[in-house]
Amino acid sequence: MRLTTKGRFAVTAMIDLALQQDTGPVSLAGISQRQNISLSYLEQLFSKLRRHELVESVRGPGGGYHIARALKEVSVADVILAVDEPLDATQCGGKENCTDEGQCMTHDLWSSLNTKMLEYLGSVTLQCLVEKHKQKDAERTIQFRERPAASNAAAAQHTH
Repeated sequence: MRLTTKGRFAVTAMIDLALQQDTGPVSLAGISQRQNISLSYLEQLFSKLRRHELVESVRGPGGGYHIARALKEVSVADVILAVDEPLDATQCGGKENCTDEGQCMTHDLWSSLNTKMLEYLGSVTLQCLVEKHKQKDAERTIQFRERPAASNAAAAQHTH
């Protein structure tokens, strides 16, 4: 089982959008630059996200996108499923009988994994991911501010 680039990029773009949307509609060109994702690829993804009513577009000067629901109401599973990302660990293509003789020996195992994976991704919201990102940014900022002072103190000790 693997999550392809399509699903990863869609989730990344949605987090970026969530982080930026307080200043107004967010352009795909901006997301493309910040996340290093092709603009044409983002256009394809956002077309699907819009069809699934996860984002809304704003036309005209200063236009772009914003998330259509509260962040706590959009799960990672919603995003991945909206861009047609198959979450199937069975390798059976969703068929109940994966061999000519019936189910493969491990079908139930992988099918259960699919269920658990969807449950987990359904429990992770954009709100959770945005809060974690902001927390990490705050920790990095604190570490960056503390580092020069510690370096200066160490340098002062070596010169005396």
